[in-house]
Amino acid sequence: MSRPTTDAVAAHDMARAREDLTGRLGLSVPRGWWAAAPTFKAYEAAGFRWIQVHVPPLSVLRDDDALTRHARALHMARQTSDLRLVLHAPEALSAGSPGHDLAFERLLAYARLTRAELVVYHGLDLPHAAEPLGAQDPAVLEERSLRRLAAVAEDTGVTIAIENLAPLHPGPARRSHSPLAVRDLVRRIGSPSVGMCFDLGHANVVAARLGTDVAGMLDAVHEDVVLFHLHDNLGARRGGEQRPGVDPLRLDLHLAPGAGTVPWDAVAGPLRRHRAPLLLEVHPAHRPEPLGLARITGELLIGRARA
Repeated sequence: MSRPTTDAVAAHDMARAREDLTGRLGLSVPRGWWAAAPTFKAYEAAGFRWIQVHVPPLSVLRDDDALTRHARALHMARQTSDLRLVLHAPEALSAGSPGHDLAFERLLAYARLTRAELVVYHGLDLPHAAEPLGAQDPAVLEERSLRRLAAVAEDTGVTIAIENLAPLHPGPARRSHSPLAVRDLVRRIGSPSVGMCFDLGHANVVAARLGTDVAGMLDAVHEDVVLFHLHDNLGARRGGEQRPGVDPLRLDLHLAPGAGTVPWDAVAGPLRRHRAPLLLEVHPAHRPEPLGLARITGELLIGRARA
């Protein structure tokens, strides 16, 4: 019996990689857009298997009737597809105070009603303290609340994914800008229902500001990642980098993959070998139609990945 040629083996491996990637790719519904049934159908037809939807604001989460009506409407729209659901918490949500902790609990109730698997949360979105604040440090209060909320998430069957952030425009760093700080928070909580959302675009901005590399950041946190956010940008733009149709100062641009300076050749292999979903977050002004976006991403992660 003849053995497969090297080219045949490579082709087989590439086909398996594409199949695996298809099962992990997701696309976000832009903030402020309603995830109607045609949206679910279009994403699924383009080859995506995950969809991310932004949860309504804190005022809705705190209103039982409004929360239930909104969650049921989303669940009904979702019935038109087999897409798996990721929810994005309101950016204003910050665990550590009674009002926000209540809203977080209601967020987890929303996740249960919609049968979401992951909830993305902006943890540690705090300025660096000028001096130690002890037990009253908002980060300490947040961590304490997240430990309790993690137990609620375990009962709900949802995973909280804490996301590393980046500055929207040039300005002071915040604690959430460090992927290592987010990773360490996840590890201190120590719950199977809490992991990290590694945002590649955010890491690209922060790496450029610090003079380090994105691949190294990913390597340091990959064991704790339960979700990836993928998008592109122009890094820290210290050299005044410009692109037509792009804000001249904004850092967190949410461009389509390949349209910026994210080193895709360096991160494609690690991303491909991971098991976490790959969720695309591309600004409506910069995103092609879903099928084209899926194709571009596949080419970057598989066609150019050799690691």
